Amino acid sequence: MASTSRNEKKVSGANNYIPESIVFPILSKLPVKSLKRFSCVSKSWTHLFENPVFINMFRKNLVSKSHSLYNDDDDDVYFVLHQYVHSFRWDFYVLCGEKFEYKLKMDLPSSFHIRVIRILGSAMNGVFCIYDCDNHTMAALWNPATEEVKVIPPGSAEFQGQFTTEIVLHGFGYDHVTDDYKLIQHVSYITFNESSDDIHGLFWEIYSLKSNSWKKFNFDIPVRGWITGSDVYLNGECHWWGKVNNESYLVSFNLCKEAFLITPSPIENVQDGDVDLVVLYGHVAMISNRNKTSFQISILGEFGVKESWIKLFDVEPLSGIEQPIGTVMKGKIFFRKKDGELAYIDLITGLIQEIGIEGGKSWCQMVIYKKNLRRFGAINM
Repeated sequence: MASTSRNEKKVSGANNYIPESIVFPILSKLPVKSLKRFSCVSKSWTHLFENPVFINMFRKNLVSKSHSLYNDDDDDVYFVLHQYVHSFRWDFYVLCGEKFEYKLKMDLPSSFHIRVIRILGSAMNGVFCIYDCDNHTMAALWNPATEEVKVIPPGSAEFQGQFTTEIVLHGFGYDHVTDDYKLIQHVSYITFNESSDDIHGLFWEIYSLKSNSWKKFNFDIPVRGWITGSDVYLNGECHWWGKVNNESYLVSFNLCKEAFLITPSPIENVQDGDVDLVVLYGHVAMISNRNKTSFQISILGEFGVKESWIKLFDVEPLSGIEQPIGTVMKGKIFFRKKDGELAYIDLITGLIQEIGIEGGKSWCQMVIYKKNLRRFGAINM
């Protein structure tokens, strides 16, 4: 075997030396979960993601292997921008074109009587879950392709004068096992006192479109810590940021099994708005933007394991960046600039492109939408 150059670094394992030129291409093709588990083989392997050469190899392989729910060349796939305009006016636009330079306004159904509109999660199979972000007491499913609207009936929450009822929607998604759309919410009763507030009567509910009813559960799950940027759906599971005694956790709720798992955050003392959840390259990812000018993007390799968070991108300080508003395919992340303009950054090339649209502060969302002509009645209700 040819000798290794003196200048070439080596990765050691046991009593053998393996050149980086050999081990890096092999390890960079492993799934995140396996790679983190194999880090115990060698001390140097525990620092792989601190090596810029390796991290670049890993990114390229991750992008090339990643699959999406949708294909880039699918004519029925669109990008939908939801934003607040003024005086409680909410607009939905379909964005088209290579640089999203074309937009087509979507008309909300006249039956919508929701004051502060927000999309819960993303558009699942062409269906949006629209809810009142002001108090979470009203929600509806909307399929723009069929123009159907299904108003979600009230759950088990009681509204009485001796306490304040707080309802917080946490997730919306599709249960592929039972062919059903489901919605998760948390209910609590609060009594306000001069010294402190008493919270009692906590419970969770799951709504099923198929049965058009709510089912109550007494889960002990971390409750959603903040509203915007904290919930996503991926592969049959709803994910959100929750807090317990000021500690932050990723909560993953499996809609098929109706069970949950929590993963500690890799960042200590997370404050509201510091972290956004997104789906990136087929993984749940977090965007940390504490200083509001630069971003760290980490993906999760194994649910329930804090050490499996991997910092994948460290985006340098960018002038004018204020708030991420969503991701699209091929690693483009949309954000709002301080001047109100919307733009996206390509994580691979580092290029930033404005899209010629202004967005309202804290209320913009960008989601992927695939047209679906299946009617709600096709689900055996």
